[in-house]
This record gives sequence, C-alpha cells and structure tokens, in this order.
Amino acid sequence: MTDKPLSEPAPLADAAPLLPAAPRFLTGAFGGILPGLGLTVLIAAAAYGLRQIPGMGLVSPLVLAIVIGMGLHNIFGTPAIAKPGVKFALRRILRFAIVLLGLQLTFAQVRSVGFVGFSIVAGTLFATFFATRWLGRLMGVDKQLSELIAAGTAICGASAVIATNTVTRGSDEDVAYAVACVTVFGSLSMLIMPALLPYTGLDAHAFGLWTGASIHEVAQVVAAAFQGGQQAGEFGTVAKLSRVMLLAPLVIGLGAAAIWRARGDKEAGHASPPMPWFVFGFIGMVMLNSTGVVPEEVKANIAIVTTFLLAVALGAMGLETDIAKLRLKGAKPLLLGAVAWLFISVLSFILIKTLM
Repeated sequence: MTDKPLSEPAPLADAAPLLPAAPRFLTGAFGGILPGLGLTVLIAAAAYGLRQIPGMGLVSPLVLAIVIGMGLHNIFGTPAIAKPGVKFALRRILRFAIVLLGLQLTFAQVRSVGFVGFSIVAGTLFATFFATRWLGRLMGVDKQLSELIAAGTAICGASAVIATNTVTRGSDEDVAYAVACVTVFGSLSMLIMPALLPYTGLDAHAFGLWTGASIHEVAQVVAAAFQGGQQAGEFGTVAKLSRVMLLAPLVIGLGAAAIWRARGDKEAGHASPPMPWFVFGFIGMVMLNSTGVVPEEVKANIAIVTTFLLAVALGAMGLETDIAKLRLKGAKPLLLGAVAWLFISVLSFILIKTLM
C-alpha cells in the first residue's frame, strides 16, 4: 500500500492577513498629513482658549498661535511624523484662508472712505512699504525680513506678513520676527492713539481714518478707533478694510517683479518665485461679496472660519521656527519695525491734518 504524499503548507505570502488592512485614507497622501494637521488645529484651538483669560482677549489668536507653536517646537521639538501636515498648513490652508479673507471686503466700503480718505490710506501704505524696505537695506537688515516688516506695518499685520512671504520666501524665523514686530508696535498704537486723541484736534471721522490708515492689525484698529466714539469706530474699521484690500495688488506686484528679476538672472534656475495666483481668488471673493448675494450670517461664520484657518497656519509657522535663529538676527530688525511704525503713524497724521 502506497502512502499519499503529505500536502505542503501554503507559502507565507499566500496566507490570509491576521489584521485587516488600514483604511486607504490613512495610508495615502491624505493620511500622511493628518498628524501634523491635527497638531496645528489643536494649537489654533489652544490660542482661542487662551483668549478667554481676562486681558488676553485683546491679543490676536494669530499671535497666540505662533507663540504656542514656537514654544512646542523649541521645548519638545516638532515630531517628524507631523512635518507633512505642518507643511500642508503653511501652504494650502494659508492660501485658502487668504482667499476667504476677500469675503470680508466690498468695493462699496472703499467708496465710502471717499477719494481723499482712500488716497491717504493708499499713499501712506505704499510710502511706508517702500521706505521701510529702503531703510532696511541701509541698516543692513536682510532683504526678505525687511520686506516682511514693511508689508506687516503697511497693510494688515500678521496676515500681510504671511501672504507676502509666499512671494518673498523668507525663512520661518523671518516671518516670526516680522509678526512679533507688527504685534508689538500695533499694540502700542492701540494704547497710545486713544490717549493722544484730546491733543490731536481730530474729529471722530478723522480719528477713525488715522487709526485705520496706520494701526497694523484689524482687531487693534477696532479696539483703538471705538474709543473715539461710534462714528470713529465704524469709519476706522472701514478705512482699515479698504487698506487690507490693497494687499492683493501689492502681493501681485511683488510676485511679478520677483519673476522678472529671476528671468534676468541666468543663475536663478528653478528657484524663481511663483506668481501668487491665490491672490486672484481673494479678488474674486471681494467681487462676489460686493454683489450682495452672500447672506450676512454666512459671511459672519466664514469670517470666524477664516481667522481660525489663519491661526492654524501661524501655529504651523511656529512649529518651524527656532528661537536660537531669531536671536542671531539681533536688534536691527526690531529697530526697523519701530521706525516703520513711527513713519506710518506720523505720515498718516500729517496727511489727514493737511487734506481733511
């Protein structure tokens, strides 16, 4: 009697897996960004939580987010698994938030400022930007950092800094330093300007224009302008928003100039900066909002989401910022920020007293 040969065991490769495969969305490109994206969202949420502490409500969540991110990075380090999500927040979420920012503006707001008022706002903005950039070169401050301080001072604080950096391409430390400058000096304006009001000879309308044309952040303008009364507060806010609208042409102009310079440089290669196409999305949102088709309650909710997304992006920026590198930049950029702050405050005041 012949025995039948025993069957060989199936190869290990053919064996059924002991554990189910991970969902595709966790193993693909999207899954790779989840840890870092989740961390930046938590940082933004923590920034909003800190604002509930008495006295902290005056501090922008954008500033708190970058401070928290810097603290985490410099104390514990940013985990390698979080890097893709942090990069995603710095690029995609930032650009999307800037596009949504356009829904807070309308062309009617610019018209309500009037020709003279808007001319003062625009003239002060561009004079401050180019004077700060020129002075930074004289002081020996890095070109990228000078440009970021100029944009933050001239336009709208932290939002302008991070939008301009899409073209300027400064380091994360440059961005953090510029944000710190505009936060410090914008906060000083918020405190000093209302105290100076009785001695300026400005009426409510002119005081609102002064705050809107010179203070860095929108929240700082609101806090300062309303101390001059309801009319001053409302006009200051509108003047500031008309100033924010000029972010688009400035960033587009910087992008076009950078591309033109790069094309003339044979050694620039692939390092030439991109045109900031997302700014056209910003303009499109302004145009959409100007039609009046977007309900007020929807715009209010989108404004909340926009600020939160910007806080997410700034939290990511903090996670990429080394304090040791900030120290290496020294005090010159801080001095540049101080001079730019005085320049925009004094120039706008002189123009208002002369032309209004």
